[in-house]
Amino acid sequence: MSRDTESIERDIERAREQLASTLDELAIRANPRRVLDSAKEKAIAKSEEPEVRIAIVGVGVLFVFVVLWRIFR
Repeated sequence: MSRDTESIERDIERAREQLASTLDELAIRANPRRVLDSAKEKAIAKSEEPEVRIAIVGVGVLFVFVVLWRIFR
């Protein structure tokens, strides 16, 4: 059962359009500015969690303690 030429050409054109659409979407997703903005948004959202804030404060207190210990040692 062979297909006619017009049917094959329509299928090829449809595949090209789908491929072009996919490549456009990949180009948008891989844009360095967009990737950086997305990472920045995720980091800000993560830093607003209570557990992360407590950990940051703990690290800050530890840092101050080590600095003071070295100064007065």
